[in-house]
Amino acid sequence: MTELTMITEVSTTQKAVAITFDDGPNPIYTPEVLEIFEKAEGKATFFMIGEQMKDQPGIVKLAAEQGHEIGNHTYSHPKLSALTPAECLAEIESNEQIIRELTGQAPVVFRPPYLDYNQDTISIVESKGYSMIGALNLEAQDWEQPGVEHILSASRKSVRNGSILIFHDGYGDRSQTIQAVKKLVSELKSEGYQLLTVSELLNLA
Repeated sequence: MTELTMITEVSTTQKAVAITFDDGPNPIYTPEVLEIFEKAEGKATFFMIGEQMKDQPGIVKLAAEQGHEIGNHTYSHPKLSALTPAECLAEIESNEQIIRELTGQAPVVFRPPYLDYNQDTISIVESKGYSMIGALNLEAQDWEQPGVEHILSASRKSVRNGSILIFHDGYGDRSQTIQAVKKLVSELKSEGYQLLTVSELLNLA
C-alpha cells in the first residue's frame, strides 16, 4: 500500500496558490474572507468543522455558491490519533454528510485537526478517496495571533508556484488573520498569482 502523504504544495509551472482557512465557518470572519476573495476574483478553500457548520449553514451555502471549496475538517475538531478507528471514521463521515446537505457536493479534500494523524487515520482517509492537505506556511502560526506582520512575513516566504497556505477563520479573535490575508491577497494579485481552490491546484499537477 502506498503511503498517503500530506500534500503541502503542488508541482506546477503556473503562478497559482491555494489559500485555505480552518475551523470556520464564523459569523464575523468568514464573510470578511469571502469579501476579500470576491474583490480579488479569487477562490479559497475552507476546511470547516461540522459543529460550526450546523450553527452557520447560511455562510456554508454562500461560500459554496461563490465557488469556494469546502473541505472536511471533522465534526468536532478532535486529535484523531487519540480516537479509535471507528470514532475517527464517524468524525469524518458526519462532517461529510453536513457538507453534502448544505452544498449538494461531497468534499474531496481533508485536513486533520492540529495536522495530527496516525496510520489508522491514513487508512480511513485513503479508503474514502480524500487528498490529505497540509500547508507550507506553518511558521505563520496565525492561530496564536502573533501579529499581522509576523503572519505576513512568514507566509510570504512560503509563496511559490503551487503553494498551499493555511490560515484560520474560526475559534477566537481572527482580526490579525483577516488583516494579513487582505494584504497578502492584494500582493499576490499584483504579482500575477491566481488564487485557486485546493482541488483546482491539485488538477494542475
